[in-house]
Amino acid sequence: MTVTRGLEGVVATTSSISSIIDDTLTYVGYDIDDLAKNASFEEVIYLLWHRKLPNAEQLAELKQQLSENAALPPEVIEHFNMYPIQKVHPMAALRSAVSLLGLYDDEADVMDTEVNYRKAIRLQAKMPAIVTTFARVRKGLEPIAPKQDLSYAANFLYMLTGKEPEKIAVEAIDKALVLHADHELNASTFTARVCVATLSDIYSGVTAAIGALKGPLHGGANEAVMKMLTEIGTIENVEPYIHGKLENKEKIMGFGHRVYRKGDPRAKHLKEMSKKLTELTGEPHWYDMSVKIESIVTGEKKLPPNVDFFSASVYHSLGVDHDLMTPIFAVSRVSGWLAHILEQYENNRLIRPRAEYTGPGMQKYIPIEQRG
Repeated sequence: MTVTRGLEGVVATTSSISSIIDDTLTYVGYDIDDLAKNASFEEVIYLLWHRKLPNAEQLAELKQQLSENAALPPEVIEHFNMYPIQKVHPMAALRSAVSLLGLYDDEADVMDTEVNYRKAIRLQAKMPAIVTTFARVRKGLEPIAPKQDLSYAANFLYMLTGKEPEKIAVEAIDKALVLHADHELNASTFTARVCVATLSDIYSGVTAAIGALKGPLHGGANEAVMKMLTEIGTIENVEPYIHGKLENKEKIMGFGHRVYRKGDPRAKHLKEMSKKLTELTGEPHWYDMSVKIESIVTGEKKLPPNVDFFSASVYHSLGVDHDLMTPIFAVSRVSGWLAHILEQYENNRLIRPRAEYTGPGMQKYIPIEQRG
């Protein structure tokens, strides 16, 4: 057996959902640049799940299905009141709430293609409500029900703030959702596929994926980037702060990627949006600091920024609490998780790799009274 740490370079399965070839990310063959400029998130959901872009009728049907299933069961909302609110990270709350949703779905354990698709709709629809409801409940605010006439991105912002969002805010969230929707066999997606390959249910698969996304080396990186920017504070502090980190061989969050060599193709879209939004909010220093950090790290370490780096200042400019940044990632990535879960069910084989044993050789049991 050949051991490959982190499974780097190991091809574990086949998939028709997304690809990363020569630093180009595609969803079902569509370049991410093309989709980021032209597609809505709802179109991307349909594309990932059906392997084709929807026509007008199909898109309208999907939007209606998402809208009709967007509200949370009252039991889930009430459950948030039982959490130790001030100590719970929103990702932990999201993980628990998705698992809880399975208890109130009569079809949770039904293994049927049509039923699994219905569950996928319900999960995708309810993710924004989970995040926004928890965000409001922990501040002592009443949850806000979704509006049926708003888009997926607009509804998220509406349920978070209680105000119908401005066009540029909807554009920013929609673009971020498109960019984060899928990313081949990343850690959380692989986790989801391993889970459901045992023929466990969709809710278990998504709950497992959320657990993987929660880590700072995966989805938690954008929150860590905003923490870093806040610590730096001003553009004058960028050079000493970053050089200090580099001299101490500390990791600069938001840079580099296991798969990309020339740079993450998604980063430039959020960089543009960060520039627009920080100027609009009168806080261009967040963008300016980010650009200077990029210049130092990329210049000295040859590490370009990834999608998490500029998404941090985008979400901050929209007034999003910093610890909600990773949950927003999950609101998008669940579309990819569900696509992969459904694909795994279609042609399933239990995922069971091997490990190279490095412990002691054969040993003999010694009675406890004879042990030193």
